[in-house]
Amino acid sequence: MAKRQVTLDEVAERAGVSRSAASRAINNAPNVSRVKREAVQRAVEALGYVPNATARALATQQVGSVVLAISGEDPALLADPFFAEVVVGISSVLEETDLELVLSLATSERGQARLAQRLRTRQADGVMLMSLRENDPLAALAHQADVPVVFGGRPLGFEPSYYVDADNRCGGRAATEHLVATGRTRIATITGRLDEGAGTARYQGFQDALAVAGLDASRIVQGDFAEDGGAQAMGELLARWPDLDGVFVASDQMAIGALRVLREAGRSVPDDVAVVGFNDISAARHTVPPLTTVHQPIQALGREMARMLLAVLAGEQPSPLILPTRLVVRASS
Repeated sequence: MAKRQVTLDEVAERAGVSRSAASRAINNAPNVSRVKREAVQRAVEALGYVPNATARALATQQVGSVVLAISGEDPALLADPFFAEVVVGISSVLEETDLELVLSLATSERGQARLAQRLRTRQADGVMLMSLRENDPLAALAHQADVPVVFGGRPLGFEPSYYVDADNRCGGRAATEHLVATGRTRIATITGRLDEGAGTARYQGFQDALAVAGLDASRIVQGDFAEDGGAQAMGELLARWPDLDGVFVASDQMAIGALRVLREAGRSVPDDVAVVGFNDISAARHTVPPLTTVHQPIQALGREMARMLLAVLAGEQPSPLILPTRLVVRASS
């Protein structure tokens, strides 16, 4: 019987270091302390570990940074509570390594050119891409990149090898089922961008739930995941369907805007209109009334993206990962 191959995880555990530090020490990469190198070497000798050839090739070329590229132009995106929590999750993993995180807004021509140059000249060891839209130029950059790429969310139009996503469709369905269960029959939705995977999946969940309930699913206005967009969409919904009694809003930021418009229109929440959001950002607990929402583990999304990228850098081929969502019921419904 063939002897079982010792894994890099086992070496790292025995040495008391992170997976990335173990990989870099084994492959003589820079920025690894002498203490860590010696601990890893002892673990390798004790366990009889044989380095993976692909991992060695990748590790010896590392420059010490990874990029989080977001498809967007507005610098305010980086202050958005969702992306801020993603960055916290990524950083918590990278803190255990010698890799630095570089943030990039890469929708403008200048931003794309800067990212392309960084990848072409191997000024980064890997890339994490988020918020890609259908036919997004960043997808082409990813295909051409000579470094590992991990996607945050499944993009529309193709299935990447490596991605981490939340179960957006299940979350949208749970939100809408909750509105149905509370007796709402004239239910509307403010979708996210429908040229993004998350927006499309949440809308599909809304349609799924209303189809099962035998209710009309035509009350829809598209939003943009931003607070002002949610406010504008809520105003349009009220103008077109003034008798609506429930609304599923595809992000908490948009739901905050929707609540403001409902209040200004004299609609009581939840007596007149029940509202459910998505994401469960910290502000959802402090709206008036507190927002019922779908919780997705945002920091975990960032952590798992970083872990997946580190695994690819170590020569592994991890499977795509879908994180669960769950409904959090508060006073808005």
